[in-house]
Amino acid sequence: MTDAHGNRLDPWVDAYATRARGMTASEIRALFAVASRPEVVSLAGGMPYVSALNLDAMADTISDLVRTRGTQALQYGSGQGDAVLREQIGEVMAEVGITGHPDDIVVTTGSQMALDLVTRVFCDPGDVVFVEAPSYVGALGVFRAYECTVIHVPMDDEGLQPVALAEAIGRARAQGLRPKMIYTIPSFHNPGGITQGPQRRRDILDIAQREGLLLLEDDPYGLLGFDDVGFGDAPPRAIRADDADGVVYLGSFSKTIASGLRVGWALAPHGVREKLVLAAEAAVLCPSNYAQMTISSYLATQPWREQVKVFRETYRERRDALLDELTRQMPEGTTWTHPAGGFYSWLTLPEGLDATAMLPRAVAALVAYVPGTGFYVDGSGRQHMRLSYCYPEPERIREGVRRLAGVIETEVELAATFGTGHTLHDPAGPSTPTPDQA
Repeated sequence: MTDAHGNRLDPWVDAYATRARGMTASEIRALFAVASRPEVVSLAGGMPYVSALNLDAMADTISDLVRTRGTQALQYGSGQGDAVLREQIGEVMAEVGITGHPDDIVVTTGSQMALDLVTRVFCDPGDVVFVEAPSYVGALGVFRAYECTVIHVPMDDEGLQPVALAEAIGRARAQGLRPKMIYTIPSFHNPGGITQGPQRRRDILDIAQREGLLLLEDDPYGLLGFDDVGFGDAPPRAIRADDADGVVYLGSFSKTIASGLRVGWALAPHGVREKLVLAAEAAVLCPSNYAQMTISSYLATQPWREQVKVFRETYRERRDALLDELTRQMPEGTTWTHPAGGFYSWLTLPEGLDATAMLPRAVAALVAYVPGTGFYVDGSGRQHMRLSYCYPEPERIREGVRRLAGVIETEVELAATFGTGHTLHDPAGPSTPTPDQA
């Protein structure tokens, strides 16, 4: 490909490693520049509402840290992560039923890095990773980057279907493929907004144990529940709480403190932990000592559990605004999930409509969402979209839903007049690459 002057846009394209050729911008990343315009109501990117954080308390924490321990905070640290923070992470994980030794925790630059490290350690090209349908776009990007074979498994109202999972594993083995790992977001799923109940979690763990597959449990939203989903008043019990040897648990402070600090972790079986540390050191030498010690100081000096409650109530109010307005505005044939926590609802359009083709009309109407195709590796999901309620104020959410409903109603009328294959839009949609805020 050449530019207007006949120069190759990328003279190195033929030199890339095979694994780099499958790297493409996610639909969320491509959309973000458009969605961030102030006149557009963005129901797209999942940016935490950091304004709900006590910024004065955070400023005091950071100021005191730099003043009293600045030479340590601004220096290199351990490749495994700060020892004090790893102890504190154990206290955080106890909220979801996990008893984990600090020696088996690896601190990472966000849980996205932890996901990358686990995949790097476990997966060779062609190894099979089983994921939900749909699944987190950031995970799909990692699996593709390491040339994994990704197989989607259907979900129902309680998430990943055990029977379908067992059947998918059996088919993969029969085809001579190499099943290696099951990736799941059991609590307040991204993008599905679905939560696995206690029995469903046990069933999935039983399958992983029986089949000898690593279970990778991604839990960034576990403390952000609004409604009881079968665990009483407590947060959903992590799958890792019931198996210390077969589950790698990924956690993050991005949703419960601040995403800009980029501090996450992996809790792994002891032998796996050592491999993850080696992989982390090869990638970044060590995670940010400053960011880790900021989180550690915050946990030690601030009422972090009360702050989590503030976030929960903030997101509950926004969730309610979204669901109420969807009920009022959406045309017949539109359905959506009712999340009990987290950031997202998964909307299904009336039969025959295409969320990807519809996106330019939605942006023209000053509302943005993420088309469902971004959450599949095979182009599925065109009838679906992810709606995020975490960032806009409730009234902005209501306005965004009203605008979106108008777009959908227009699409329904066009489909009735011209047939479901009709579109007036450029199906490619916005394409400006920007940082992914998934």
